[in-house]
Amino acid sequence: MNLMWGQTPAEVGKLPKKLIHNFEADKSRTREFLRFKTGPAAVHKLGHYGLCVTNFQAQVDFYTKNFNIVPTDFLHVGEKDQKKDVALFAHIDRGNDLVDHHTFFMSTNKTSHVHHCSFEVHDFDTQQLGHQWLAEKGYKSVWGVGRHILGSQIFDYWWDTTGNMIEHYADGDLVNENTPIGYGPARDESLAVWGPEVPQWFLE
Repeated sequence: MNLMWGQTPAEVGKLPKKLIHNFEADKSRTREFLRFKTGPAAVHKLGHYGLCVTNFQAQVDFYTKNFNIVPTDFLHVGEKDQKKDVALFAHIDRGNDLVDHHTFFMSTNKTSHVHHCSFEVHDFDTQQLGHQWLAEKGYKSVWGVGRHILGSQIFDYWWDTTGNMIEHYADGDLVNENTPIGYGPARDESLAVWGPEVPQWFLE
C-alpha cells in the first residue's frame, strides 16, 4: 500500500443540475422537459476500493487499528456459535460528520488481489448514459445495472482494458459515529435488492 500526505484538494468545478422528478401524487416538474446528451459518465470522485485477502481477520485488525477506518457492516458465514466474518464494509471515521457508507471493502479469498475500484457519478441517468456509451464502445460489462443492499448504491460494473474491475455508482448511503455496525449473512442475495443475477467471477 502507498500512503500520501500533504495533498491539495482539487477545486470543485460546476456540478451538474439536480433533476426534479415527478411522482404519482407530487408533480413538481411542470413545463420543464428532460433532455440528455449522450456520452461517457462524468466521474465525481473515487468512492471506494475493494480487496480480496487470504488472512481476513489480520487485515481487519491492521486497517482498523492503524488508520481511522471503522466498520460499517460485516458479512459472515455459519450460524449461531459457528459464525465467521468473511467481508467488511468500512468508512472513514470523521466523528459526527456524515461520510460514505464505505470507502473500503475487504473479503476473504483464496488469493490476495484487488477486487474493484468504484467511482461516483451524478445520478441514475448519468450512469445509464455512461452504461450505454461503454457498451457502444465495445467494453465488457461485469454486472449491472442494479441496486446494492449494503450502501444502497445503484451499481454498474465493467472490465477495463487491463482486466481490472471498475464500478460506476450513484445514490449511496451516508453514516457517522452514531450509525450502529451492521451484521448479516454472506450470500448472493445479500449483494443486491434488484438487478441481474450476480456472475460467479464477481465473487472470485
